[in-house]
Amino acid sequence: MFWVLAPVGAVVLGYVFVGLWMRRHPDAMPYGARFFLGLPRRTLHWRHLLDVLAVGAGDRVLEVGPGTGYYSLPVASSLNGGTLDVLDVRAEFVDHVARRAQAAGIANVRPTVGDGAALPYEDGSFDAVFLVTVLGEIPDRRAALLELHRVLRPGGRLVVGESLAGGDPHYVSFGSLRPQAEAAGLTFESRSGGRLAYLASFRAQAV
Repeated sequence: MFWVLAPVGAVVLGYVFVGLWMRRHPDAMPYGARFFLGLPRRTLHWRHLLDVLAVGAGDRVLEVGPGTGYYSLPVASSLNGGTLDVLDVRAEFVDHVARRAQAAGIANVRPTVGDGAALPYEDGSFDAVFLVTVLGEIPDRRAALLELHRVLRPGGRLVVGESLAGGDPHYVSFGSLRPQAEAAGLTFESRSGGRLAYLASFRAQAV
């Protein structure tokens, strides 16, 4: 029995060690992990995001950290006459999403390589912004929230999704997120989901 449990215990300890290291050293997900990013998500399904995001026809929306496009394609498809900008620090991911959009006949996706803490957009550019299991990967979270507020039009909506249920080592608790978002000038609107996975909605105040 010992010879069976020992390797399992080593794997568990290794997983915990890697998770703790990643939490203390936030960084963007590597492109090599794209398989896991494309898996179906029960806790934060794209339909749930669409309900919370509540975008309208013609809206311009930004997604930071699109991964392989799990949320990107449904959101882009819902924008009647609107556009979805997708931004990631890794060119491989925005290229991946662009290829998937083209293959699906979705022509309103605009890919950009950039840093979530220094967004390459003008003030008030977007009606809505969302990022799911991404905020904790940005080393300067305060700068990122300030930038997200800056690029939203007054009254625009920011939706932040987080999931500890999925084993995200960069999970940001709602208790941590809300005061940081409010300090960046964002007004809390609503929260949906459970203790281990949630979507939180904020509104941009007038600058």
